[in-house]
Amino acid sequence: MTHPKPVLVLQLRPEDETADSELAAILRYGGLEPSGVRRIRLERTPLPDLDRELDLDDFAAIVVGGSPFDVSTPREQKSELQLRIESDFRQLLERVLERDFPFLGCCSGCGLLGDFLQTPISGRYAEPVGGATVTLTPAGLDDPLLEGFPQQIQVLRGHKEACDVLPRGATLLMTSDACPVQMFRVGHNVYATQFHPEADPEGFVVRIQAYRHHGYFAPEEADALIAAVTGFETAHAQELLRRFVARYVG
Repeated sequence: MTHPKPVLVLQLRPEDETADSELAAILRYGGLEPSGVRRIRLERTPLPDLDRELDLDDFAAIVVGGSPFDVSTPREQKSELQLRIESDFRQLLERVLERDFPFLGCCSGCGLLGDFLQTPISGRYAEPVGGATVTLTPAGLDDPLLEGFPQQIQVLRGHKEACDVLPRGATLLMTSDACPVQMFRVGHNVYATQFHPEADPEGFVVRIQAYRHHGYFAPEEADALIAAVTGFETAHAQELLRRFVARYVG
């Protein structure tokens, strides 16, 4: 019996609780077992050498989670850790785009991909932590990951930066007034979402508590934000993640 190839899950969150919560959500809503992923926490260890240690042919797809880092931060203000992570991603994304390798970048993964594609990233379209409604474009309604979705779905998001414009050559799949580039695709298999398809209210509570002093919101707003996300339904966003995994893992 041939076993499916695992999904490579790349994480960038320095806090154990938020990283573990994020991974658990990716497993839950992606329909994956722990044995079906290889997890690398890039804030702890550099990306293995792509020529000798990490062969993309060994994986079905890549999923990248969120982080407290902003690619739009001036270079001289970035930590050595952030600079190393960004360097790792430049090497990885070059291979991913060359091969049109299945990739789903969520929030920070979206910013890293947009930056690699030389799209301006700034705080112009930052969004507060919480729930939002996004709209599928005509191309989105025809995309294999979104086929049959309603024209508008609910998502959880919270970010201090976003793509100012759609990357050149990309296809816009979801948009909103507050943040025009909510989801895009490059080629046939490389996807990015500005929102968190893996998120649920429980996971967002963990993040709100962890990041109350990271500039996403005023610390005294944390309790109100927790109340606002409690019970917020994002079933279609989670279905997007399930379909991504099902399409490439089988």
